[in-house]
Amino acid sequence: MKKAHSATTTWLFILTLISLVSCNGQEDANDKIQLSKEPATLPNTPPGPEIAGYVRNMFQDKSGDFWFGTNGYGVAHFNGERVAYYANAQGFGGQQITGIAEDLQKNIWFATDQGVVQYGWSSNEAGEKIFTNYSGWQFGDQRFWSIAADSKGNIWAGAVKGVFRYNGVNWAPFELPFPEEVKGEFITIGTSWSILEDREGNMWFSTNGYGAYKYDGQSFTQYTEEDGLNDNHVDQILEDSKGNIWFGTRFGGLSRFDGERFVNYSQRDGTIGNDEVCVIYEDKAGNIWFSSEGYGVYRYDGKSFTNFSEKQGLKVRAPQTIYEDATDQLWVGGGGGLYRFDGDSFINVTRDGPW
Repeated sequence: MKKAHSATTTWLFILTLISLVSCNGQEDANDKIQLSKEPATLPNTPPGPEIAGYVRNMFQDKSGDFWFGTNGYGVAHFNGERVAYYANAQGFGGQQITGIAEDLQKNIWFATDQGVVQYGWSSNEAGEKIFTNYSGWQFGDQRFWSIAADSKGNIWAGAVKGVFRYNGVNWAPFELPFPEEVKGEFITIGTSWSILEDREGNMWFSTNGYGAYKYDGQSFTQYTEEDGLNDNHVDQILEDSKGNIWFGTRFGGLSRFDGERFVNYSQRDGTIGNDEVCVIYEDKAGNIWFSSEGYGVYRYDGKSFTNFSEKQGLKVRAPQTIYEDATDQLWVGGGGGLYRFDGDSFINVTRDGPW
C-alpha cells in the first residue's frame, strides 16, 4: 500500500562496477560566471566523426539550435552550421552532462559531474556565450545526475546523495523521507536519476532502491513494489498526455500508473527484451518510446510494441535519450552516437551530418 510521510571507494573501483552500456555508464574521459570561447577546433573534440561516443541527452532551444550532452566532452552545440563543444576549457562547469532542462524564461540548465550550469542567452561583445556555473562546493562537491524546472520557477537537481532546489536566489537541500541514512560518494540510495512535475503540480522523484516519491507541496507519497511498481530502482519517470505516470526501472522493466493501479511490461512477460529501461519519451502522436538495454528502443502505440534495433540501423545498445524536435523528427542517442528516425529506420548523424 502507499506510504505517506510528513514533509519536513574509490573512483576506479566504482568504474569497474558500471559498464559503458549501462543507463549511467562512464566514458574515459569556482567562479560563478565564466565566458565561453568558440574556436573552430576545440582540444576536447571527440575522436572520429561522431557527436560523441556516448550521447546522454538532447535538447532543442528556442532558436532551433540543438544541444547534446556528452559523457566526457561537455555539451555539444549545433547552430545549423557546425558543432562546437563547451566544457571546462571553455568556461563551462562540466565534462559529463547528465541532464538538460529549460525554465520558464527559456534559460537552459545542465546537470553535470561538477555541479549545475545555466545558459541565460547572454554573451559579451565578442559574441562569446556566458555561462553561470554553480560549483560543486555549494553542494558538498557532489556530482549531479538529473535536473528539472517546474511551473513555479524552481529548479530541481538530483545529486549523488539527494535533491537540491533553487528558488532563483539560493540553492538548498530538499530532503526526501528515506528510511535510512544516505551514504556514498558516486551512486547512493538517494541518487535521483529523474525529477518530474506532473500536470497537477506534484513533484516526482526517482530513487535508487526506494521506488518513487510524489510531493504535493506538503507531504510525500511513496510508491514501491508493494504498490505494484515493477522494481524499486527507478531510472526514469514520465507523465504522458493522458495523465498516466510511467516508470522505467533498472531491473523490472516498465510500469504505467493511472493513479489507481500499476500495469507492468517486462522481459518476464515477453513484452520487451531486457528489463533495464533508461529513458521513456512520448512523441506528438501519443506513442510511448522507451529503451531496453541491448535491444535499442521500443515504440508503444497503445496496443502493441514495435522494436527498433540494429536491424533498423540503430547501433546503440543502451539509448540514453529519445527526443522529438520541432519538425517532428525523432532522435535517439546513447552509447554509439546519435541517430535520427526516418519513419522506418535510423540514420547515424555525425558532426558532418546528415542534419
